Amino acid sequence: MSLKERIYSVLIVSAAESLNSALTALLPESKYAPVHVVSNISAAKRAFVQRAYDYVIVNAPLPDDMGTRFAIDACGSIGTVVLLMVRGELHAELYDKVAEHGVFTLPKPISRQTIMTALGWMASARERLRRAEKKTLSIEEKMEEIRIVNRAKWLLISEIKMDEPNAHRYIEKQAMDRCVSKRAIAEEIIRTYS
Repeated sequence: MSLKERIYSVLIVSAAESLNSALTALLPESKYAPVHVVSNISAAKRAFVQRAYDYVIVNAPLPDDMGTRFAIDACGSIGTVVLLMVRGELHAELYDKVAEHGVFTLPKPISRQTIMTALGWMASARERLRRAEKKTLSIEEKMEEIRIVNRAKWLLISEIKMDEPNAHRYIEKQAMDRCVSKRAIAEEIIRTYS
């Protein structure tokens, strides 16, 4: 799926109504949905617990907190890209605190073009995270298959008195002969001998 076809969910954390209106105008529903806007960190935490977001945009400071800790925590969530917008005079200091956690930062005031550029960076980062998620899932699936095959081998060793190399060969040969995965054969062995 191309970037043009992707739809990203967005959480905007900002107490500035003018910025909220400007941001939501830059986020067409055809590309960004749902877009939730909250005005403080407490509401942002509640929203973040209720669902995962692709993007979190924090306009600091907020009435109840600066927002840096929330930005860092949100960035720690798998699949979430965070943009922290801060006053220009605080940008360098806050950048040093949050950049190592993967939080993007922009100094205010911010032009429309800069926000559009930042949204493009966020899309690139989100897609990179999406690929990493898929790779992690395939590694986890492979590890689970290895565990199941090993369990089946140990059942063959204990129940049929095969040695480990023969148990391994038996599972591989059955899988090849029957055109199924080693996992399917292992699961069958586990059902038979457990």
